[in-house]
Amino acid sequence: MNPVPNATVSKERSGGDTKTSTSVPHPVKPVLTEEMLARFAARAADYDRENRFFAEDFEELRAAKYLLMPLPQEFGGAGMTLAEVCREQRRLAYHAPATALAVNMHLYWIGVAADLWRRGDVSLEWILREAAAGAIFAAGHAESGNDVPVLLSTTKAERVEGGYRFTGRKHFGSLTPVWTRFGLHGMDTSNPSQPKIIHAFMPRDTQGYTIKETWDVLGMRATRSDDTALENAFIPDRYIARVVAAGGAGVDPFVLGLFAWALMGFGNIYYGLAQRALDQSVAAVKSKGSLGLSRSMAHHPEIQHAVADMVIELESIGPHLDSVP
Repeated sequence: MNPVPNATVSKERSGGDTKTSTSVPHPVKPVLTEEMLARFAARAADYDRENRFFAEDFEELRAAKYLLMPLPQEFGGAGMTLAEVCREQRRLAYHAPATALAVNMHLYWIGVAADLWRRGDVSLEWILREAAAGAIFAAGHAESGNDVPVLLSTTKAERVEGGYRFTGRKHFGSLTPVWTRFGLHGMDTSNPSQPKIIHAFMPRDTQGYTIKETWDVLGMRATRSDDTALENAFIPDRYIARVVAAGGAGVDPFVLGLFAWALMGFGNIYYGLAQRALDQSVAAVKSKGSLGLSRSMAHHPEIQHAVADMVIELESIGPHLDSVP
């Protein structure tokens, strides 16, 4: 099974097994080499076992300018589209899913700002300039009791002179050890009949927030997606990205772009992870014996049935993901 759809398949015979390569036909030269991907894969289990941040991966990705993929070329980036970034993320996720998931937060903020900039909206040009200078962007949208993230919020946003103060608790704040700008949202209910959602980016040196080390999720520990507790954290107007209506009425190009970049990134990451799980499963059954069979479990009809179901499912997901961006 190819780790990505339309991948170039390289068959190497070794004891009857067939191995697939991960080279991908790509209009833009892939950012990550096969050697880099192998190093990421080799470190992934240790990161998870030790529950520590993917520091070595992060520095390699930074050096390779992977974190600048969506940044327009005018700002020193690769100028890659959403579809192109998703293909790279899928390749990375096949080898190191936690690493891919964490950097997705950073990549989608740059992608949103880049798309707006190309449309003539320069309100977030500062994100592009800061990213080019090395800023790292994280995201804080998940909240307890809020099943409509981004569009609604349990975090209070209070208008004060020169900006807003935010009070609430955010979950799943990936890149906790390294972010310099924390993208978040809160709700201003000063006018109950017209609540507003305030989208902002909190600088690392802001007063009034505390990082709670709560993250311990099997398989994704390396993201270090700890909680961030906000207590009257002041964010100045220059870091307020949008003030929009609550709910669906607030879906402007910024919010729509956020959903597109975030969800397509997540979809491709978990697709890459699923491809790896399939390949690992197939390899495992080939070496698993059975008292009821003279050959490996790969020849068991129900095992073959289960694998076939997995393949059919994945073969439909891949083209769908490719067609959406």
